[in-house]
Amino acid sequence: MNTSQSAPTAVRTRFAPSPTGYLHLGGARTALFSWAFARHHNGTFVLRVEDTDVQRSTPEAVQAILDGMKWLSLDADEGPFYQMQRIDRYKQVLASMLEAGTAYYCYSSPQEVEHMRETAKAQGRKPKYDGTWRPEPGKTLPPVPEGRKPVVRFRNPQEGAVTWNDMLKGPISIDNAELDDLIIARPDGTPTYNFCVVVDDHDMQITHVIRGDDHVNNTPRQINILKALGATVPEYGHLPMILGPDGQKLSKRHGAVSVMEYDAQGYLPEAMINYLARLGWSHGDQELFTREQFVQWFDTRNLSKSAAQWDPKKLNWVNAHYIRELADDALVAHVAPRIAARGGTTAGLDLAAILNLFRDRAETLEQLADNAMLFCAPYQPADPQLAATVLTEDARATLKKFAAAAAALNSWDAPALAALVKQFLADNGLKMPQLGIPLRVAVTGQKQTPAIDAVLAILGRDLVLQRLDQV
Repeated sequence: MNTSQSAPTAVRTRFAPSPTGYLHLGGARTALFSWAFARHHNGTFVLRVEDTDVQRSTPEAVQAILDGMKWLSLDADEGPFYQMQRIDRYKQVLASMLEAGTAYYCYSSPQEVEHMRETAKAQGRKPKYDGTWRPEPGKTLPPVPEGRKPVVRFRNPQEGAVTWNDMLKGPISIDNAELDDLIIARPDGTPTYNFCVVVDDHDMQITHVIRGDDHVNNTPRQINILKALGATVPEYGHLPMILGPDGQKLSKRHGAVSVMEYDAQGYLPEAMINYLARLGWSHGDQELFTREQFVQWFDTRNLSKSAAQWDPKKLNWVNAHYIRELADDALVAHVAPRIAARGGTTAGLDLAAILNLFRDRAETLEQLADNAMLFCAPYQPADPQLAATVLTEDARATLKKFAAAAAALNSWDAPALAALVKQFLADNGLKMPQLGIPLRVAVTGQKQTPAIDAVLAILGRDLVLQRLDQV
């Protein structure tokens, strides 16, 4: 990590999640845009875990974040850095600020501060801390309450305004009079979120901060602390939220789950990257693009200023595209473990051929695995009711004649079987359903399957003839 105090010249972005839960879609999109911005500018992407909330941060949540980043291949150039491992650095900065007078000890109790806020509100003023312990020239501070541990507050400027040109929202200005003297260390000495973020961004020389617009209110406070440290202020860009299909804030009912849940549901990481990228960014009308194209085209000027809407049907469409584009060996590698999890076996089977029967109609890898069980699950004859309906005496006679003709085939492949079926129908004056439905039920136990010639070819001569002999 670069801790030099000189002004950075190369682009450096960061993704800084709090490990109080999984990596959800909003966080994944923030990580993606921060990663893409760094890659586009040949810069550095930093991963930082903001784990100072010791009550809510868990090792499991940290691992869930790392797993999500790995699944999406959002590789960090530096990190992960953990704030709890940087406590000594924060204390060093706190001490220097107390010495410089840009921070001060405050002994007001939480109840006293609440009373200050209520009084201000009753008087029509902005509810905030009233500066009782803020040092001023000629001011006499109250006596220190016995046995009470102080917090440390930032001495926020009281004049002027904080102004920045947001990469998405444009110029934003907030009067300093609107801002509280922020608590930057708790009574037990542990630093608070807004303070740690500033020290980290300063030490890691972050040049651009891309994050959700729920952080807009934090930005002026952080800018003021950065200026108090004599640090370079990064550029900020605040992304609008993602809405659910119903137009409400994304919830667990529709999308606000761990990105790893989408892995479990059979979505490809390439599809998730493509779909997340389009949630608030565009390149003309381009809907489908590679990761490399996204990096090449990514520009904050093309980020949307309005909220994006999560659309599961659109995600399925994108995922179906990437399933169709996968090479056979890659598709097999993705689906084989899902078949095994269902108790299926792929031994002795051409799994690529099986998956290619279904891939053009599949929206997820889970659908593919379900469909492949037609071949990979232990054979189950048709249930008695279906067999009684379909495998009539005439149908059984037809199947015996077809088995004899099939046994005589020189080549057992889909084209030869298709030709056999066509000739058999012509010779026997039959329509396709009169042969196809009984044949499917006899060899697969199911009434509906992909093209029967392809099914027979994959099952193989011996297995097909064995099952027809048992009819």
